[in-house]
Amino acid sequence: MRKQFLHIHPKDNLLVALTDLEKDTAIAHQGQLFRLPSSVKAKHKFVTAPLSEGMPIFMYGSLVGKATRPIALGESITVKNIEHAAGEYSTDKKTNWQFEPPNVEAFEGKTFKGYHRKDGNVGTANYWLVIPLVFCENRNVEVLKKALLKPLGYQTPEGALVYTEALVNLYKKQATKDELLQANLIRSETNSGKERIFKNVEGIKFLTHDGGCGGIRQDSDTLCQLLAGYLPNPNVGGATILSLGCQNAQINILKKAIAQRDPAFSKPLAFLEQQSGGSERDFIENAVKQTFIGLMEADKVKRKPAPLSKLVLGLECGGSDGCSGISANPTLGHVSDMLVALGGSTVLAEFPELN
Repeated sequence: MRKQFLHIHPKDNLLVALTDLEKDTAIAHQGQLFRLPSSVKAKHKFVTAPLSEGMPIFMYGSLVGKATRPIALGESITVKNIEHAAGEYSTDKKTNWQFEPPNVEAFEGKTFKGYHRKDGNVGTANYWLVIPLVFCENRNVEVLKKALLKPLGYQTPEGALVYTEALVNLYKKQATKDELLQANLIRSETNSGKERIFKNVEGIKFLTHDGGCGGIRQDSDTLCQLLAGYLPNPNVGGATILSLGCQNAQINILKKAIAQRDPAFSKPLAFLEQQSGGSERDFIENAVKQTFIGLMEADKVKRKPAPLSKLVLGLECGGSDGCSGISANPTLGHVSDMLVALGGSTVLAEFPELN
């Protein structure tokens, strides 16, 4: 029988519904048996005891709210019957805490196949980047996307798994509406029509933006610092940089920003400036050629075994749904503890997820 609810912390006076619970559902919890006064949707919470106005509500063992009116036993909590509340916090309170690593004996000596970079880092992927230094080049970025992805065997980011050509072929054969609706549009290696030319390069990422000109000089400097941050990433094998020529974010500024991060930077980079001469077609043609040559260099890097200490785990919010704090966050937290114990690293972008 599927479990109906979850009691997360002994101090909590809430239960989390793990499935939709109908009105009058019998709830047996800690020696008491009661029936729900109203239905409770999955992931929503209901109280384990009747609460009067002003009484505290605990979740994860912490104070999270107070009742704004009497709440009956088993009643679901909503924004209509509770308000936010939190325990007192003081920076004067200090505790001595020490990390206690979990048992990772089963993973010691294990390796993963990654792309080894000259700076000692190891990537789990090998991507080529196409980056404009100014928003004026966004259009040319889109032109390069159309020129490169299909001939090189890379699926386009938009609708990557949708094989529209299948519908076109059926339409030419005068297929019925039902046949069109039943068509398989899953793109695979066998129906994509193109084999990936560079086996060791997973794909090409096109990074467009709205900056690079206008504003103040510090804005363009900040943009170059941001763009430069992508390039030393071990998952990046090289990049094509498009410049118009007259913008604030100049190629030399980007080069200085790259050198600040890695003075020995040696990944293939192709810098192209449109206003330096030639027609638009010449510019695009040269960009395609330079990118192709760069991809040849990036493709020389092959996956090799690497210790788990070289892994860097990036964590991203899963949408903050009703179960992220119940299952996803604790699971990722435990995985992070194990990875750190093995010498690896975890990058947490959202501090609220520390809860």
